[in-house]
Amino acid sequence: MSLTRKTSRILIPPKVRKLVFERDGNCCKSCGKTDQETNLTIDHIIPLALRGSNDISNLQTLCFDCNRRKKDRIDPRFKRRFSK
Repeated sequence: MSLTRKTSRILIPPKVRKLVFERDGNCCKSCGKTDQETNLTIDHIIPLALRGSNDISNLQTLCFDCNRRKKDRIDPRFKRRFSK
């Protein structure tokens, strides 16, 4: 049995949240709803439970409903964003 530890959850600073929302056009990356239509949240593309990182390249904007449906699974539609 593998004993992998999940990544610790940290509070995402307001500046980072703002950058992720702006980068993603203030809309859910899954359903496309905007911040005018729904409550947007920050989601880990590779979940912390699966040893994903807290790095900004592993964060995306999802609405509350899409984030709740995704849970701690990897959704193949989303890929981490790496800076060039």
